[in-house]
Amino acid sequence: MNSIHVSIKDQSLTLLDEAGQVLHSYPVSTSKYGTGSQNGSNKTPLGLHRIKDKIGGAMPINEVFIGRLPHGSLEECIERGVELPEDVITSRIMWLEGMQPGKNQGGYVDTYQRYIYIHGTSDEDQIGQPVSMGCIRMLNADVVELYRLVESGTEVMIEE
Repeated sequence: MNSIHVSIKDQSLTLLDEAGQVLHSYPVSTSKYGTGSQNGSNKTPLGLHRIKDKIGGAMPINEVFIGRLPHGSLEECIERGVELPEDVITSRIMWLEGMQPGKNQGGYVDTYQRYIYIHGTSDEDQIGQPVSMGCIRMLNADVVELYRLVESGTEVMIEE
């Protein structure tokens, strides 16, 4: 199975094959608050994770998700007066689950309970800078491509 490596320092996500060879590399945005696992911190958690859930595979690119439910395109949401969160999630969601008890799994440091995702964004012009609320943001075309290339259970290592 492929694996994913996220570099906070480089603001990049790399998809690796089983032998550790680079298949694709993408620019990302991690948290503007830095790294950490504490619930409510809005920081990007470090360590070993896996993709627990994949959401949005049948949706069009740029679909807005609120509470993991599709709401239409950004333009449609604005037109209908939908209240949008600060961090608009678009296109695809890969919901991460921590694999290291006490570091990113369980208690007040649980990545899954913190709703940490790899997802598309309506702020594509900010990709490459740490500006998220803890998640790993990607360009919409990139997150759609990555979504197709990985399975639930794919390991995700997030490092400084």
